[in-house]
Amino acid sequence: MDSPYSQELRIAIGAVQAAAKISQSVLTNDDKGTVEKDDLSPVTIADFAIQALLTATIQSSFPSDSFVGEESAAELRENPPLLGRVWGLLVGLQDINERESGLCKLPQSPEQMCELIDKCGFGQPGGPESGRVWVFDPIDGTKTFVQRQAYAINVALLEGGRQVLSVVGCPTLPVNATAPIDNSTIDPTGRGSIAFAVRGYGTFVRPLFETPAGEAVLPRQIKPLASSASTADLRAVSCYHMLDSGVDDVHEAVHAKLGIGRGCDFLAWVLRWVTLGLGLANVTVWVYKERDRRGKIWDHAGGILLFEELGGKVTDIDGKEIDWTVGRKLSANHGFVAAPANVHEEVLRTVHNVLHEQGKSNLLALA
Repeated sequence: MDSPYSQELRIAIGAVQAAAKISQSVLTNDDKGTVEKDDLSPVTIADFAIQALLTATIQSSFPSDSFVGEESAAELRENPPLLGRVWGLLVGLQDINERESGLCKLPQSPEQMCELIDKCGFGQPGGPESGRVWVFDPIDGTKTFVQRQAYAINVALLEGGRQVLSVVGCPTLPVNATAPIDNSTIDPTGRGSIAFAVRGYGTFVRPLFETPAGEAVLPRQIKPLASSASTADLRAVSCYHMLDSGVDDVHEAVHAKLGIGRGCDFLAWVLRWVTLGLGLANVTVWVYKERDRRGKIWDHAGGILLFEELGGKVTDIDGKEIDWTVGRKLSANHGFVAAPANVHEEVLRTVHNVLHEQGKSNLLALA
C-alpha cells in the first residue's frame, strides 16, 4: 500500500509481529502471570510486556507523538516477582529482534519499561488539536487468551481526533478465514493474520508471520461492501451470552426483526471489528445495560476504521458518530450500531423500536 502513512504502517506491523511472539510464548505457559485489575478484568505478563514494546518501538520512530494504552505499571511496581517475569519476556525477545529485522526497540531497564507502560496508561487522546495519538490494546480478549483461544493486538493512530491508521494482529485467526468464526477458531498453520487499513486506502489482510522459506507476503485487499446491500444481506458478529455488560434480549430481538441468524461470536471487541473489516460479517449491535456504561477507546479505535474503509457506517445507538477526543472512555457515546452505510438507518431504527417495545427507552438519549 502506497500511502502517506507508509512508514507508520511498516513500523506498526513490525511491532505487532514482535508483540505476537511475546504473546505466543506466554500462551503455551500454564502460568500466565494473571492478576485481577480494579475493574475485575484480568491482565497477564504479556499485556504489560507488549504495551512496553509497542510504546518503545513507535516512540523511537515518532518521538513527538502521544500514546494511550490500557495498562499501567502500578501492579508491577508493587510486585517485584511479577515485574521480573515481564522484564524477562522483553529480554528474551532481544536476540530474536537482532537476528531478524532489528526494527523493534526495547526498554533498557525494568524502570524504563514501567515508565513506558505508564506513558500509555496515563495518556489521554485529547481534542481535535491534540495532534497524533497512538492507541494500544496489548491483548484484547485476555479472558479468552488465558484459555488459549482467540485474542488480538490492537494498534491505532489518531490524528486530529480522527482514525487514520489501524493495524491489528490476530495470532489465532487464519488469513483465509471463512464465516462463521468464533473464540475457538485457531489457525492450523500457526501463521495468524494482520488486518490493516489507512484512511482512504482500503482494508487489507496478510499473514502475521512469513513462511520459514521466506516467501514473499502479498497483502489481500478486502472487497468493499456492495452499495446495493439490503437487510436481507446482513450477517452478524456479536458476543452471545458471554458478557454481562450488554442487553442480550435486545440484541436477539433486533436480529430477529431484521431476519439475521446467529453469526460470528467473539468476546474481544477488536476481533468483532476485524470480523467486520474482513467482510465475514456486516452488522453488529451493542446496547449496554446501563446508560452510563461506556466503551474504552483501545477496544474500538482503529478496529472501526477497518469496517469504515469497506463502506460500513458506525454510530452509537443514538445515531451519533463516535467521538475519539473525549478521553480514555468514549463518554460521548452509548453502545454501537454498525452496518453497511445504505442500511444503517434501518438497523438503527430497528434498535430504537425494540428498546421502546421492551420498555428500555431509558437507554436512549433524552430527546
